[in-house]
Amino acid sequence: MSVRRVMGTEVEYGISVQGQPTANPMVASSQVVNAYASATVRARRARWDFEEESPLRDARGFDMSRQIADPTQLTDEDLGLANVILTNGARLYVDHAHPEYSTPEVVTPLDVVRWDKAGEQVMLDAARRAQQLPGNPAIVLYKNNTDNKGASYGAHENYLMRRSTPFGDIVRHLTPFFVSRQVFCGAGRVGKGQDGRDHGFQISQRADFFEVEVGLETTLKRPIINTRDEPHADPERYRRLHVIIGDANLSEIATYLKVGTTSLVLAMIEDRFITRDLTVDTPVASLRAVSHDPSLRTTLTLADGRKLTGVQLQLEFLDLAKKYVEDRYGADADPQTVDVLTRWEDVLGHLEADPMSLADQLDWVAKLKLIEQYRSRDGLAWDDAKLQLIDYQYSDIRPEKGLYHRLVGAGRIQRLLTDDEVELAMTNPPEQTRAYFRGRCLEKYAPDIAAASWDSVIFDLPGRESLQRVPTIDPLRGSKAHVGELIDRCSTAEELVRALSR
Repeated sequence: MSVRRVMGTEVEYGISVQGQPTANPMVASSQVVNAYASATVRARRARWDFEEESPLRDARGFDMSRQIADPTQLTDEDLGLANVILTNGARLYVDHAHPEYSTPEVVTPLDVVRWDKAGEQVMLDAARRAQQLPGNPAIVLYKNNTDNKGASYGAHENYLMRRSTPFGDIVRHLTPFFVSRQVFCGAGRVGKGQDGRDHGFQISQRADFFEVEVGLETTLKRPIINTRDEPHADPERYRRLHVIIGDANLSEIATYLKVGTTSLVLAMIEDRFITRDLTVDTPVASLRAVSHDPSLRTTLTLADGRKLTGVQLQLEFLDLAKKYVEDRYGADADPQTVDVLTRWEDVLGHLEADPMSLADQLDWVAKLKLIEQYRSRDGLAWDDAKLQLIDYQYSDIRPEKGLYHRLVGAGRIQRLLTDDEVELAMTNPPEQTRAYFRGRCLEKYAPDIAAASWDSVIFDLPGRESLQRVPTIDPLRGSKAHVGELIDRCSTAEELVRALSR
């Protein structure tokens, strides 16, 4: 394997109703999703198919009892909240108190960035449409992870892996990688501790909210390694690694490196290439220690007695990855794998020499540079409330208000994509996975689709007594190469289902 694998992201957005601090966030989130659905879904709105979901199945070999599970874990229950499937293959819905966008399945890091950024534009459009409803105040969405009052919301990643890979190997090798990768993919945060009451700046928005090393939960007792075993694919062949420890990134380079480097490390784990013991003592405490030190000088103690900084620990993984790609592919390595390695090495080199030199590439550095400019200009101490407002404003997705977007507009943030590429991804699905089949069906046959999910599309055809489920259990089938010509040829859903049945 290289950086290529089936993967995607899920981002919950922070939400605020202007002038109404006590507004119900669930109601506001529903208004956002419904406003977008009403404007973009031209016919019957397909419901989400929960039948194949199993959120309480644990990769360690057991199912958690529904009686003891926290209600937030029961994501297989239809609570009647706003939920829409988009023509780009993505899912836009209300996850308890937040609007959430899940990208369609893609196979490269750059495509993760493409459809993740499309999600930002979908959310922006949705919030604007909600505001246009009679009597509605402005609803502001933030691509961040905490309200600094003790609440945190997720930015998850999903990676399809070989089922044959021992889960213990995943835990052993990924834990030190996740503890340290925040040095380039942290989103930056004003305040320390879950409620932000301790003053100062830290690298990651999420680090202070993780409490255990391994576990099934996602909203309490958050683990560094999440054990949810819900593959949305053939369970005999695959497991879906559900990663909950990442920050919500606005920087395209940060997202690209986050998923690209993780995919490479997973490839090494699958091929049992990692022989070094990079285990970190007290991973939860180490995670927070790295986050709390923007100077990047804090050292972690490894099981073999060595003391390395977070950057130095990442350099160990980079060294292994370079040897792995050379050993497996040599000069035939694909361009994105080579690019991820090159950017990874360049970023780590700059972090060692001068972290602030990456203000045009990484979120936490860009945010810290802005904050230090305000502190210097206005003489602000770290306990000044204005600094938290700057933190929020960085993640405001409105281009005229958000500080990240204003930096982009001023040419002070590097990008990997153009606006046109992102706009196309708002309505068009990726071509290399089953998301193509899902998205094209929703675009062409919407009146005849009763429901859909990651692993099925369910048709309600005129004259048929029962619904017709088309399984999409293989994430790499249903691509444009497999079904593009067929969908183009079939003018009705009835023709398509009949052709698929043959």
